[in-house]
Amino acid sequence: MPLEEGKDSTVVTRITQSRVLPLRLLQFFVLFMVLGIGFSILSMYMIRHFGVQNVVNTAQTSFQPCLEEPTNLDRWIKPPSRLMHRMSDEELFWRASFVPRVKEYPFKRVPKIAFMFLTRGPLPLAPLWERFFKGHDGLFSIYLHSLPSYRPDFPPTSVFYQRQIPSQVTEWGKISLCDAERRLLANALLDISNERFVLVSESCIPLYNFSILYYYLMKTKYSFTHAIDDPGPYGRGRYNESMAPDITLAQWRKGSQWFEVNRRLAVNIVQDTLFYQKFQHSCKPDCYVDEHYFPTMLTIQAAEMLANRSITWVDWSRGGAHPATFGKADITDEFLKKILESQSCLYNNQPSTVCQLFARKFAPSALGPLLEFAPKLLGF
Repeated sequence: MPLEEGKDSTVVTRITQSRVLPLRLLQFFVLFMVLGIGFSILSMYMIRHFGVQNVVNTAQTSFQPCLEEPTNLDRWIKPPSRLMHRMSDEELFWRASFVPRVKEYPFKRVPKIAFMFLTRGPLPLAPLWERFFKGHDGLFSIYLHSLPSYRPDFPPTSVFYQRQIPSQVTEWGKISLCDAERRLLANALLDISNERFVLVSESCIPLYNFSILYYYLMKTKYSFTHAIDDPGPYGRGRYNESMAPDITLAQWRKGSQWFEVNRRLAVNIVQDTLFYQKFQHSCKPDCYVDEHYFPTMLTIQAAEMLANRSITWVDWSRGGAHPATFGKADITDEFLKKILESQSCLYNNQPSTVCQLFARKFAPSALGPLLEFAPKLLGF
């Protein structure tokens, strides 16, 4: 009897399981149908209220691939949103040396002037420059190279706000000074709209209003890099024969550190390795690199594009290794008129009385009287 009872319970269990399994499958199927119908209703609701395209766009936004190719020119046209970056000089110069081969731009390009401030730290004459730039947005760009430790505190309303580039320590008369100038040029070249590039310092001031200066630089046939053949001890006397044959004595030039170049010459400067290495190894005090490197290199590469004069006025009449510095007591109506009225040069091969567009060196104390005389004498 016990054996018969065991067989009966086994049969009952199997029958029960065979009945439960279809029931569970049915429950699962019903649940699947309910979820499917619910999803369909939700989709129709979203399409009715938001439209098909918005739903598709939302899905695409949610599931964008990691690497998406740009679909327009914005990547190349728009300048960097932030000037601070982590590129090394080698990487920066390589990136800045990209040159479009098609001469006509496939977009409306408004050429700009890049103002490159080479400074130790603060800009004491910033209020004068602020007044100079006011009302001319879109026609200029600003770049600041200072000591790495300097932290500018310009307000968001200032044209100098967040215009500092990654900088390194520089030493007067050494190759590091040219490194800083090349760094400024390279960062400015990343903005495809920058066409003219002007190097100025914290002690420089503009001598004319922005409109005159903009027209002057955009209409010129030449770049204003001072490059002369000085036969004396401070010119040819600094030449090192180890630079030959790439640089001969006849090609050796001297000029002002404060230059202005067009985009083509700016690219030449940042992509150069040959002449840079020659000057790095063979031009050391009493050979001052910043007075010879760019004038010599550009004379060899593109002499026909140089005006062979500077557009920055300085006064060497007081003697010494540095030009005169002017403070509050020096800034008078007569002083500024003398600078403006004593000019004579060639502009596009024609006589002109507008020659220097900037002047230096002005001490911080000069700011007050400069702001007073600027509207009447400087035009801003």
